[in-house]
Amino acid sequence: MGLSAPTAAAAPAAMQTVQLGQACTTADLGKRHPVIETTEVSPTITHFKGWYITEGTTGSQTISTNTQTSISVSVGFNGNVQGSFAVEALGSVGASLGLNVQVNYTSTSSESNTVSWNFFQPGYYGVYKGTRKVTGTYGSLNCNRVQQGDGEYALQWVKGPASGSYTTYTTIEEGAVRCQDDVPATSIMRKAQDLLDCGSATATAKHPAGPVPSAKAAKARHEAEKAAKAEKSVKAGRSPAPATQAALSCQPANKIHVPGRSLNWSAPLLSNDGIRLRVSTIFSNHFDYWYLCDVTENNGLIEATLRNWGNGKCATIPADIANQERAYLTTVTCGEDDLQRFYIYRDVPGSSKIGLQNKYTGSMMGHDRYADGQLIRQYSSGRQDGTGTYTLV
Repeated sequence: MGLSAPTAAAAPAAMQTVQLGQACTTADLGKRHPVIETTEVSPTITHFKGWYITEGTTGSQTISTNTQTSISVSVGFNGNVQGSFAVEALGSVGASLGLNVQVNYTSTSSESNTVSWNFFQPGYYGVYKGTRKVTGTYGSLNCNRVQQGDGEYALQWVKGPASGSYTTYTTIEEGAVRCQDDVPATSIMRKAQDLLDCGSATATAKHPAGPVPSAKAAKARHEAEKAAKAEKSVKAGRSPAPATQAALSCQPANKIHVPGRSLNWSAPLLSNDGIRLRVSTIFSNHFDYWYLCDVTENNGLIEATLRNWGNGKCATIPADIANQERAYLTTVTCGEDDLQRFYIYRDVPGSSKIGLQNKYTGSMMGHDRYADGQLIRQYSSGRQDGTGTYTLV
């Protein structure tokens, strides 16, 4: 009875590519990588059914179970897995634990709820499917300038301000366990055994073959459903709720320029359009100039709101698509909203090259290709070809 059958494909783990304190280059200013801070692994039962096997019903049976608890793979605030940053984070989790974990969005509720098992002895069984739920927190490594002991500056991978939590799981196992079976304390089988009403009159009394309600399983399922609803409510509460800001304290206006090229960030003329790369002309009407407003600096990292000179509005990622990879930037009425705040990573003094990261989503800014009219978008890990590095002119 100690055997289990793998039923879910496991994805290969990816190793961390950079380390805190390592040197980085100007091309890395617009990139980031995950760093795993905490991990926790807990056996979890996803499907369960109490079942009696009598003398005449031993042998192979296929039993329909009930969903006990549902686990979805997620990274960060958006409750799913989008972009290379999330995949790299989960790959790092698997590598650090030596486990094969799911690295794409999946849910255990999509698993078949039938279990096929060969019962050799009569008795009271818990028929189950289960997995190891893996949860924890992550941070990010970003490239920024760091002052050295001799007063000079160098570019290094530093601990960025963005962080979040993740949930994933390992291969689905299935089986059946009795109250009297001796199983390891930290195993999935033991978690299933805990859901049986062992010691009750039900467990010892004669009973017809077939399903038997378990009060323990019902209580655990109810608590799992309550926890899932509470978590969903918390995530919904994180949605941005901007409030109009009366005045911003702004520095002189700059252009955000593609290094060595003639294109700049330019605010949209229409409210339903996005910030695009444009060539500056005498007809640009200052749509290609940006004020850095309400600037703060912490450990060499600048945080600012980007207000456009031409339309007087602030750069942001639309709230309804903020959870999407490659969501575009646009401008809206300035307000107290983290979607309108950006971290600015700088090159060493003497260079005006920068990388930009949205405070709310944690994603880096970039564009798909160098061409007039290209939208500025967010990329969870940044543009790995270095096109996420801009110049603040």
